[in-house]
Amino acid sequence: MVAAPIFGYLGDRFNRKIILSCGIFFWSAVTLSSSFITKEYYWLFVLSRGLVGIGESSYSSISPTIIGDLFTNNSRTMMLSVFYLAIPLGSGLGYILGSSAKEAAGDWHWALRVSPVLGMTAGTLILFFVPEPKRGHADQLGGRIKHRTSWLCDMKALAKNRSYVFSSLASAAVSFATGAFGMWIPLYLFRAQVVQKTAEACTKDICSSKDSLIFGAITCVTGLLGVVIGAATTRLCRQKTERADPLVCAVSMLGSAIFVCLIFVVAKKSIIGAYVCIFIGETLLFLNWAITADILMYVVIPTRRATAVAFQGFTSHLLGDAGSPYLIGLISDALQKSYTRSVLWQFLSLGYALMLCPFVIVLGGMFFLATALFFLDDRDKHFVDTLIQRDRLAFQPQSKVLVFIASSLREGHSIEEISISISVLELVVY
Repeated sequence: MVAAPIFGYLGDRFNRKIILSCGIFFWSAVTLSSSFITKEYYWLFVLSRGLVGIGESSYSSISPTIIGDLFTNNSRTMMLSVFYLAIPLGSGLGYILGSSAKEAAGDWHWALRVSPVLGMTAGTLILFFVPEPKRGHADQLGGRIKHRTSWLCDMKALAKNRSYVFSSLASAAVSFATGAFGMWIPLYLFRAQVVQKTAEACTKDICSSKDSLIFGAITCVTGLLGVVIGAATTRLCRQKTERADPLVCAVSMLGSAIFVCLIFVVAKKSIIGAYVCIFIGETLLFLNWAITADILMYVVIPTRRATAVAFQGFTSHLLGDAGSPYLIGLISDALQKSYTRSVLWQFLSLGYALMLCPFVIVLGGMFFLATALFFLDDRDKHFVDTLIQRDRLAFQPQSKVLVFIASSLREGHSIEEISISISVLELVVY
């Protein structure tokens, strides 16, 4: 989380694939090294796991910007979807490969020695085979960016970009819910089974992990489905409205909140019903992963995208999954102390605490609706800024020029057509 802004700054100014490869190599080396740390140096092991986040920050901040410079429009949506499909797919494979390595070697340390090999391979392939596109290549800048603004100027511009700010807050709402679910939903479902008398109360240090495995499998599958359905739905809706991206995200968030609420209604009576609600709720929640990244590409100029992606991730973690598990646990503990301790009240108090999540999800849906209000204006401003970056405007655009550009965009004219018209305006002016 802390390293993301640093990689965002570097990614907007230096060779991105070298930075990306170095981050992956660092992550792989730290992971491999941590597998040899003995129990006497447990603190060092914990530190090494934290350092893994540096490598994760590199590719989460920079990879989307490379994709954004290679593809545009529906092609970019599809490629971003493929990229974000790797998150749930990789999570699932991590569980499978890690547990398989542990079983085969009879030592859990080997689970940390498999992924570094894959990481080193990926880093090498990126370094030697992935092209480094010019910033703005897909936006037809053609690499003709003459200058870059300062980091402070970039941050001021992003803070004034309403679509970016609201979509980042919505992303934080998604992160808040997923972080809380990952920590507490398996325990909540286990307590539900104890209340139903289909499971024994846990009195050991290590309890059954069945619910965690089932929930993890559901999360992997719903992540895959959500990204695919989200990309396909957005492509269809773009034929009806130019605000399709934020509207699809808003509707999916509001729909997700309904099914998340139903989890706490049906869990006491039916575990299967609760899993069905989790499946639908998470699928709708994950619909916006790739779309949110695509919104950012539409409203942020190429030379600020790495910084924008990095700070969006930073905000999502800071306001989302960095604190939501602790907050839910805090509320649950406070509720448990209010009444006599019992199995039923342990179950209910955790459920009441988790009810905060659907309200946060609804808030995220509201943020996406706010994004939809400003999306076209911010997209048009992004286009104007893009033209300025490529030095096609030798004069500061006045209000009439901005109106002309915006109306031309709405009528479906291409960037090159509008650029030619602006060149004519330059001749008239000078």
